[in-house]
Amino acid sequence: MKEIPVLLHAVIKHAFMKGLYTILLLIVSNVFMTFAWYGQLKLLEIVPSSKDWPLFLVILMSWGVALFEYSFMIPANRIGAMQNGGPFNLIQLKVIQEAVSLTVFTIIVITVFKTETFRWNHIISFIFIILAVFFAFKK
Repeated sequence: MKEIPVLLHAVIKHAFMKGLYTILLLIVSNVFMTFAWYGQLKLLEIVPSSKDWPLFLVILMSWGVALFEYSFMIPANRIGAMQNGGPFNLIQLKVIQEAVSLTVFTIIVITVFKTETFRWNHIISFIFIILAVFFAFKK
């Protein structure tokens, strides 16, 4: 009888670690994603002449950064998905991804780009995102 609680503890710990690894990988992935999508706008600030660069060059640079995004996103989804023994169903994975994406984006915009002001309506938006995550996990 004593073996069952020990086994249960090991299973719960394993699921928790897979969930944690999934979220950490999603955070790293979203840092790269944010720079892949919006980094070229920061580049305009740092290197004003980049405004004259051909669009295909800027796209290729963004794809280069996005490769790193995918290098973290794909493992996050594989580790976290129930189909692969993870703790999350696909809808939960997507909702977590969106919450992480918007959080990472907001932090980067406020700290790196410094072009936006965090306002009360942003706080309300984050409350709704947290509620979305809550309801995605509700049985």
